[in-house]
Amino acid sequence: MYFERIYEEGLAQASYLIGCQATKEAIVIDPKRDIDTYLEIARRKNFKITHVTETHIHADFLSGSRELARVTGATMLLSDEGGPDWQYQFEHEGLKDGDTFMVGNVKFEVMHSPGHTPEHISFLLTDTPASAKPSMIFTGDFVFVGDVGRPDLLEAAAGIKGSRIVGAKQMFESLKRFKALPDYIQVWPGHGAGSACGKALGAVPGSTVGYEKIANWALQYDEEEPFVKALLEGQPEPPKYFAMMKKLNKVERIILTQVPRIEEWTKERLQKALDENMTVIDTRSKMLFAYGHIPGTINIQNNNAFSNWAGWLLDYDEPVAVICGAHEIDEITRKLMRIGLDNLVGYFTDIDGWIEEHPMQRLNHIEPHELEGVLKRNNAVVVDVRGINEYNAGHIKDALHIQLGDLPNRLNELDKDKNIIMHCAGGDRSSTACSILQKHGFKNVINLAGGYGAWMEMVLS
Repeated sequence: MYFERIYEEGLAQASYLIGCQATKEAIVIDPKRDIDTYLEIARRKNFKITHVTETHIHADFLSGSRELARVTGATMLLSDEGGPDWQYQFEHEGLKDGDTFMVGNVKFEVMHSPGHTPEHISFLLTDTPASAKPSMIFTGDFVFVGDVGRPDLLEAAAGIKGSRIVGAKQMFESLKRFKALPDYIQVWPGHGAGSACGKALGAVPGSTVGYEKIANWALQYDEEEPFVKALLEGQPEPPKYFAMMKKLNKVERIILTQVPRIEEWTKERLQKALDENMTVIDTRSKMLFAYGHIPGTINIQNNNAFSNWAGWLLDYDEPVAVICGAHEIDEITRKLMRIGLDNLVGYFTDIDGWIEEHPMQRLNHIEPHELEGVLKRNNAVVVDVRGINEYNAGHIKDALHIQLGDLPNRLNELDKDKNIIMHCAGGDRSSTACSILQKHGFKNVINLAGGYGAWMEMVLS
């Protein structure tokens, strides 16, 4: 048997390619949308991808199952569990609890594991030439290393009222089946640390059933009520784009079998876009952005959080352009298409040329030791753009909390006549927040250098 884990750090998302070395057939579980990764592995290892499957209707990325099936002709196997409201609305072969199928000599058994979502399934793998007993389970968003899938996304992100309690109770029952599995079975989840699909995900790629039974907080409960309470407490805000992913992963949509090629813009084309108030994302570092940026642009740095904040802040129905290096456009295009943002229409690289012809805007900052003096001398307000759990764990006195993803809808709560000091944990999110304010005409915007972390370090020193 051949096994390979493919991990996308930006979304902390894992997919898997498993092949039978005797028949050269392979399956991909939970593929991302830029499928050339799997095609290259199959080519390199001389496999034919004959099956594609996924554990559930994903909320945090756009599944590439349909792209992969179209290119390879693979059979698409998807859950038919969860009831009428949780059926995939496109052609596929349905899977139910207890179903089995073979990929060459590798056997897969379906285990319905609702809780995160009603239709969620997991896959027990048996390498039949080696043993008659299963050796792996692919758990998707059911069991993570150190955590379990959150059951509140359907209510928080998709607006399905009352589903969080139902989901938490289903998770409790599903975990009973998980605990009954042999301790030696390897656990391969769909996400790692950094995913918004749980609250305490570990960074280790995989685990075992036995280790999770002793180390995973969620598997320590024997009674439903305290488990439900603990599971629902402290979950982070679900990104706004999760609701769109739930829809697009369920219905017919545009299929992209290749990474799109994006047009490089001239200075004149960029100016036209800005004049038309098109959204332009400056993906450079926060330091370069602060030193000088094109007025009207928004700073979302091209780092591991780019997809998340693009999903929070960009409109799926409006065109967008990016400022980046020529060597970065393929990576950025992939990050956007992985969450279904197919409206990237151009990219601009010639910042030096722009500077020669246009004035640049700066983003001022203050150091933590200057904050108290600025607040005393000036008509100022501190705005904390971290998540609610971060804010509740500790915050600067009298700081107004507006989570970054909510900022565009809460601009009316801020006074343009005041000095507005933005901060997050370390300065990345607050740079984005400051750029949003500047785009909307706020002049007195200041970034707190180093964020809450630097401020706390000063306070404690």
